[in-house]
Amino acid sequence: MLEMRPNCEICDCDLPATSPIAKICSFECTFCQSCVSDNCPNCGGDLQFRPTRTGKSLERHPASTKRVLKPR
Repeated sequence: MLEMRPNCEICDCDLPATSPIAKICSFECTFCQSCVSDNCPNCGGDLQFRPTRTGKSLERHPASTKRVLKPR
């Protein structure tokens, strides 16, 4: 189950579980589309758009509320 972190690790903008601009790597590092392109600045891995989670799935498996911030 994806952790669904609530913010971009660089600029700290909000990235709710429904956000279409959240990007993640295989370690679930989370960024907004404005701060990164194709590679994770933490691990160098491939970044992909994070799938969204809505409705009953979000109710049963809520997004994380723990913010991770590693400003560059």
